[in-house]
Amino acid sequence: MHKIRHERPAPFVDSFVRADPTALNTIIHHSQHTLTQYLAEGDAPRSGRNAHETAAAVTRVDLEHPIGTFDAALAELCELWLDHAVWYHHPRYIAHLNCPITATAVGADLLATTVNTAVESWDQASSAAAIEGHLLEFFARKLRWPEDPHSRTRGVFTSGGTQSNLQALYIAREKALGAQGVQGLSQLRLYTSSHAHYSVLRAAHLLGLADTAVITIESDAEHRLDAADLARRIAADVADGYTPMAVVATAGATDRGTIDPLESIAKVCRHAGVHLHVDAAYGGILLLSPTQRHRLRGMDAADSVTVDFHKGYFQPVACSAILLRDPADCALVSWHADYLNPEDATDHNLADFSLQTTRRFDALKLWMTLRTHGADALGEAFDACCAAARDAARRVDAHPRFALRATPELSTVLFTPADAPASLVHIVRQRLLERGDVIVATTTFEGAPCWKFTILDPQLRGTDIDAILGLIEREMDAVDQANAQPSPSALAIQPAR
Repeated sequence: MHKIRHERPAPFVDSFVRADPTALNTIIHHSQHTLTQYLAEGDAPRSGRNAHETAAAVTRVDLEHPIGTFDAALAELCELWLDHAVWYHHPRYIAHLNCPITATAVGADLLATTVNTAVESWDQASSAAAIEGHLLEFFARKLRWPEDPHSRTRGVFTSGGTQSNLQALYIAREKALGAQGVQGLSQLRLYTSSHAHYSVLRAAHLLGLADTAVITIESDAEHRLDAADLARRIAADVADGYTPMAVVATAGATDRGTIDPLESIAKVCRHAGVHLHVDAAYGGILLLSPTQRHRLRGMDAADSVTVDFHKGYFQPVACSAILLRDPADCALVSWHADYLNPEDATDHNLADFSLQTTRRFDALKLWMTLRTHGADALGEAFDACCAAARDAARRVDAHPRFALRATPELSTVLFTPADAPASLVHIVRQRLLERGDVIVATTTFEGAPCWKFTILDPQLRGTDIDAILGLIEREMDAVDQANAQPSPSALAIQPAR
């Protein structure tokens, strides 16, 4: 336990960063020292404390009475959070699209936080707005979009793929409605696949589309959107008087990593004159891959693209962007305020292009990572993640107690018990989580529950995978033994101890 002493607080204004740079340096040093200890000494991805105990410890804190010093508050925080945090850098955290992050990006985030730059207007952002814009132009070139010397921006940084997808579909909706306005809303149709991210359906709901307006296109044998079925459905809807609003293709489905046939889909969209949005939140890192860039062939025809830099680009949350092929599309989200971004302003005000107003300088961490390490290093690191996933799949496939469900498309691995009931998947995952030994995900594939490894650590080794599989086996055996006992309260449905 950390000893916590309550002391008389110093005057609040003395804590401002401009008041005493030496105090700021001390606080940063103490924070860094604490984090270094946790990063070096952690032997598991999380503690085994349960949710009730964790929440109860937090609610016992009396926020009316301060502790008085940063060190005391930090010691308390260690007990409340850091002792029980989930550590994504740990080799046995292998659940979701959370990545280990670069020290360079952490340093950049510290700079952005300390300066506290808000990027929504030029008089607040200054060159930070130019840095964000230059990064977006860089990725527009990676997409091989035609350059536009008169463009003010090629998109905007966002809080994540959900916001990026919402903004893309809002733009598509406004283009499709045109002069009809909201009167034409009931005639719109949105086309997507069963493996599209759930944020696409949420965006459709928020944009006022009825459930019947979202058309789920059939998938082919590889679980990719079927371009031929897409063409048929669009043609049928046009014949019935409906207006195709947008097609959402996926470059890196969350579960399997599937990449839709972008070239074929783009041809359908061009022929029908429909906005093509590519959700590349996961697979967008292939833009920098020296070996897999060709898998995004056809994405250059997209009208809008979502990329999450806090996934395969190894950046701290949050760092995402929507990229727009036609810079003029940015104007469709513009709203002006006299105090911030007046309509007649000539300054580069990023609020003109964003659904957010106040916004952090999140582009800085990606900028510093690229300037320090280069784009090739990022692409090669993600390639290593994909290689690790293929190796993990081979190990699963060779194991007598596991059944591989699909060949990895990017860096996820789906598998089930070979000869055990499907219910074991969720039971074992929960037991592992409660112990804190391993954190794996579960999902559903072809109607059956399965375990999911999501590998975003380029340093993950085969021995790490073997250790994780061994711990899964341990819990399978424990459940089998509990179920074999004649006790009415089987351990299979009790927390792990």
